[in-house]
Amino acid sequence: MRRSLLNGLPISIMDFLKKVSILLLLGGLYLPGSAQTACGYVLVPKGSYRVGQRQHGLNPARTVQVDSFYIAACETTNRQFAAFVAATGYVTDAEQRHDALVFVPGLREFEWNNDSTAYWRYPNGVAVGGIENKMEHPVTCISYKDVLAYCTWAGVRLPTLDEWEIASRAGSNGTYFFGEKKKDIGRYANVWHGADHLQADSSDGYMYTSPVGSFQPNAWGLYDVYGNVFEFCSGKVKPDENPRLAHARGGSWWCSATSCSFFNSVDIGRVNRRASFSNQGFRVVK
Repeated sequence: MRRSLLNGLPISIMDFLKKVSILLLLGGLYLPGSAQTACGYVLVPKGSYRVGQRQHGLNPARTVQVDSFYIAACETTNRQFAAFVAATGYVTDAEQRHDALVFVPGLREFEWNNDSTAYWRYPNGVAVGGIENKMEHPVTCISYKDVLAYCTWAGVRLPTLDEWEIASRAGSNGTYFFGEKKKDIGRYANVWHGADHLQADSSDGYMYTSPVGSFQPNAWGLYDVYGNVFEFCSGKVKPDENPRLAHARGGSWWCSATSCSFFNSVDIGRVNRRASFSNQGFRVVK
């Protein structure tokens, strides 16, 4: 019924409604340094930027040129992904393949459980509960393939590896946008503060994901660029050009100083394009 009604509208009205719905779903428009009370978009100006780090195997120091772009101030949430699923009936890889990887305290370092019940509505498995009270948390247990489908529907795209790094640095040139003292990470990111993963760590208020925007933003107003969830990016890095791999940046709630430690602007993670992890999400660009 709904489809028949929309199909009967003039093209111009349909386009208008589509644009309005996307704006309502994705938020408003913000400039670096502006006051921000909700998650919208941040403008990154066209120009030359320094990225990478000396002697880094995947991300060597270099200067890159980028056109201006708008990047979401927050990671894509369960609420936004639910709107996509409601509108399209999309079924994620984890729902089809039953191969999502989740974490429970007590696992050895870098060990994850395959939970056949886990997918974006139950990102830590059915036994742990769903997202009913976590609609403003970042969506997880989605694959790179799922993210591309969302982006096509929403009329957005993933940031490139360089765009993500430029936005995360917010004009800084170091490993972290807040300086070189890793111990300050807790002010800006939901990460794992325990010495290992044998016992639960919720010392910052969260063991798994946190609502987007719960920690302090960088100088340009981007939240959670470090920690919370790894963020998918488009593009490849040399010498790693395996077509089955996607890349993600920023670290996650699971990352600690001794394990992973990718909560920075330099390191680049790699994951199978069809894999679904409970610490993997994304933010978008338009």
